[in-house]
Amino acid sequence: MTTSRKAHPTPLDRVEDLPRILRALTEAVRYALLRHKLLGNSVAVWRDGGVVWLRPEDIPTEIVERSNEGA
Repeated sequence: MTTSRKAHPTPLDRVEDLPRILRALTEAVRYALLRHKLLGNSVAVWRDGGVVWLRPEDIPTEIVERSNEGA
């Protein structure tokens, strides 16, 4: 019995799967921003060449909507 390479990608295959990596990172950032917003915590972002602190109420609401799409 043999297994498909796609069913068990090698570590090198995983590292080279950029679309999968970018999806995971994007989801992780959405989740972190959503948690900060819901818990009432500010978050630091990079804008116009510098760090800017966003208050929870200033974190874009589309972050919440996108995070709920998968639920």
